[in-house]
Amino acid sequence: MSFRIPCPQCGERSVYEFRFGGEYSKRPQPGADEDEWYQYNFVRRNEMGSQTEWWYHRLGCRQWLRAVRETRTNKVIRAYFPDETEQTDRGPG
Repeated sequence: MSFRIPCPQCGERSVYEFRFGGEYSKRPQPGADEDEWYQYNFVRRNEMGSQTEWWYHRLGCRQWLRAVRETRTNKVIRAYFPDETEQTDRGPG
């Protein structure tokens, strides 16, 4: 099912301009134990409902953004760039 993402810089665009980066989860701090890194890298909630995700605007401004998407309908409720206080959380991986 195709849907549109409202890029904060480029405006509303087709999902085909973007690359999905996965569910958003906070990156563990340096020195975190192995289980915390395992949870971050491999465990996904995959819940039905509102979910915050990473998206990369590959055919537009070429920036990572977060989108809050309703997974039942694919309606994007909000899309935004992470603010500067979240530098360590820019983009997955």
